[in-house]
Amino acid sequence: MKRTARFTAATATAPAAAMVLTGGTASAHDRSGGPRAERDSYGTRAPYLPQGRPGRYQPVPKGYTAVFTENVARHGSRAMTDGKDGDAVLAVLAEARDRGGLTDLGRRLTPQVRSLLAAAAGIGYGNLSGLGAQEHRQTALRLEQRLPGLFDTIAATGEPIVVETSGAARATASANAFTAGLTAGRPELAGLIGAPVTDKDLLYFHKQPQNADYQAYLAKDQDLAAVLAAVDGMPRTAEAARHTVGRLFRADFAATLTADRRIAFARSLYALYSAAPDLAVEAPDVDLDPFLADRDAQWFGYLDDAEEFYQKGPAFSGRTVTYRMAGVLLADLFAQAEARAAGTGRNGAVLRFTHAEEIEPLAVLLGLPGSTEPAEADEPYSYRNNPWRGAEVSPMAANIQWDLYAGTTAGGAPSHLVRMFYNEKETAFPAFCKPVAKGSHFYELGELERCFGRA
Repeated sequence: MKRTARFTAATATAPAAAMVLTGGTASAHDRSGGPRAERDSYGTRAPYLPQGRPGRYQPVPKGYTAVFTENVARHGSRAMTDGKDGDAVLAVLAEARDRGGLTDLGRRLTPQVRSLLAAAAGIGYGNLSGLGAQEHRQTALRLEQRLPGLFDTIAATGEPIVVETSGAARATASANAFTAGLTAGRPELAGLIGAPVTDKDLLYFHKQPQNADYQAYLAKDQDLAAVLAAVDGMPRTAEAARHTVGRLFRADFAATLTADRRIAFARSLYALYSAAPDLAVEAPDVDLDPFLADRDAQWFGYLDDAEEFYQKGPAFSGRTVTYRMAGVLLADLFAQAEARAAGTGRNGAVLRFTHAEEIEPLAVLLGLPGSTEPAEADEPYSYRNNPWRGAEVSPMAANIQWDLYAGTTAGGAPSHLVRMFYNEKETAFPAFCKPVAKGSHFYELGELERCFGRA
């Protein structure tokens, strides 16, 4: 089985291996590469891999019943946004072919790229793929299995299921796939699921006028431009590009390519490589793994992670421009849970579908594992000094889920507990929030309001 097919098949069941990368190569803990190395090489384009172990979730505290659930989810796997990288790779391959400059391996690449581009164009560039729809359908089915009593109540009492999206086609298609998964498991929910409502301020906030400071940061910030130029300019980038070109082109043709052209070609090839697993349904015979050595793919994956880290993640120590804008989404998570707890809202579920630009900053605000550590100005982000990995923080179909439970305290007072899941794994809130018991993943709603400054 080709590696991308094996990796895609694994996304339905297995947790990621715990292998640490250092600067784009395997560490002493795992010198062989392995599943974590492969997953990291896809960055935020990695297909979804559920992290939960449903049979081992903590039991709900005695006397509590699920009364509400809500999520924030990234769209699922998709086609690349355009064909520019494919066209760039094909142009160099055609030039080499006309000059007799292709190796045996290089001659095999053109039909693979054309097949991938045809698959992307067939569903529409940027649109949800068959795998992306599957990711959300399966996540919905697992949500039902986790909360059977809640969905019994929703169906019996006619509580609404609210669906909100960014308005982008892939986000709306993800919402539709998710709700199709719900109704496949419980057809009686069909009449309770609202049509997707677009809310750009909530789910596409990075593009909205109120976040002009963030847009200026991306376009003009000198620190950002300098650190990304420094990362891209590391000698390993030119080395990986030279190695990639040397495997696909004969030496005389490779010698005609400038260093900049070699890097541009290799990075475009990497973009196709990292997009291919997301199109596994539409392009099942495409396998780009042979054309990019593992070590080189891991390095280009690191370069993409660095860009994501500085543009959407914790970025620079002492600066909050990349993530404070997600406060609107965090506030809505609280507002929906609070309304249900107070009896002022009767929604049974609120489902939100968005993008990496929203998931990554929200992960920082929530203190999610591997999402929060910024980089010092004099020590750029690397796999050696920071746990942030795009494939773990915001893969395709990444999701954050809150379940709300109602019960009473030992003294008989009404009480509401919240449990959070990150990519379907029970996940603690930050250490400054106190769970109901040591090691528990259940928190009093009032305690979360206190520790997040809402009380």
